[in-house]
Amino acid sequence: MLKPVKTPCLIMFLIYNLKIDKRLFMFGFFNRFLSHDLAIDLGTANTLIYAKDKGVILNEPSIISVQENEHHQESTIAIGTEAKKMLGRTPASIRVVRPMKDGVIADFELTGKMLKHFIRKATEGRPSRVVICVPYGATQVERKTIAESAKAAGASDVFLIEEPMAAALGAGLPVNEAAGCMIVDIGGGTTEIGILAMNEVVYANSIRTAGNAFDEAITLYARREFGVIIGDVTAENIKQTIGTAYPVENVESMIITGRSISRGTPRTFSINSNEVFEALKDPLNRIIQAIITSLELTPPELASDIISRGLVLAGGGALLSNMDRLLSEATGLPVIIAENPLCCVARGTGYALDLIGTQHPILSQIP
Repeated sequence: MLKPVKTPCLIMFLIYNLKIDKRLFMFGFFNRFLSHDLAIDLGTANTLIYAKDKGVILNEPSIISVQENEHHQESTIAIGTEAKKMLGRTPASIRVVRPMKDGVIADFELTGKMLKHFIRKATEGRPSRVVICVPYGATQVERKTIAESAKAAGASDVFLIEEPMAAALGAGLPVNEAAGCMIVDIGGGTTEIGILAMNEVVYANSIRTAGNAFDEAITLYARREFGVIIGDVTAENIKQTIGTAYPVENVESMIITGRSISRGTPRTFSINSNEVFEALKDPLNRIIQAIITSLELTPPELASDIISRGLVLAGGGALLSNMDRLLSEATGLPVIIAENPLCCVARGTGYALDLIGTQHPILSQIP
């Protein structure tokens, strides 16, 4: 009877007989154990990192600030939360940049620096495998750019999952069943709409109207109605504090300070909830129209499933007051807000870590 070979003996056997460099072998062997598989929601507004058995371990703004010297060379000043604090408060020599736009990479170099920083901050080990979500309909060039950015940050293998599927998994929808379910993920740069059944995206649509478009609409409203220029941070604060997707009886208001267009001096004005609703009408209507179009193109049998199960809302946009009421009235469907909607995509991408190596159809690998 053969005796089992102990692991240390097997390692020495391989090194001796296969003439493997001992230092390289031991480095790779231990690095494998020290590495972490990560799931990343690389969003336009925020980047979330999910680690297996730990959940979401990082949630920071997708922002980086860089400074240019006299030789036109740029150096990184701050990334994430610290960089966001600088928005609208920097001298001409410092740029505060969102390197992601509409869910895809707008600046490859800065995205790589930002991602590398977030991965190092989230975990001390070098990640061996990474799953990243991408907007539905992203081109092959955009997908490859995202994968290359992750590899530049230290990943050895990169897998992609489409955002509607990730959001559905994170929301706990039964995507493996032979029955339809619907997810609407309103993020920072895009709204992802998905009809799913049997582990497949039956129909999906991605529109570049979401949280950032809400902020821009509030900024334009303040300029048009009050003659005041406000910054992105102020617009976001208005949206989060008194924003509503439906007219309300109990009106709330805020005192806001901006810069007068006519005089160029600071000016204070008051804005209320229903005025914010008026500001948001156009982007809200674009989202409603995209959802209605998706329902019109859904196969009848799946449509009947969705009528009984309802529509599930995820993403930061789900937190806009009365968003569920607006969409329910516009579509005639029950609308359910997912638990912790901000983390749905990251959570669903994290669940996909277990599918690496299984040839599961919801994951695609970029060589």
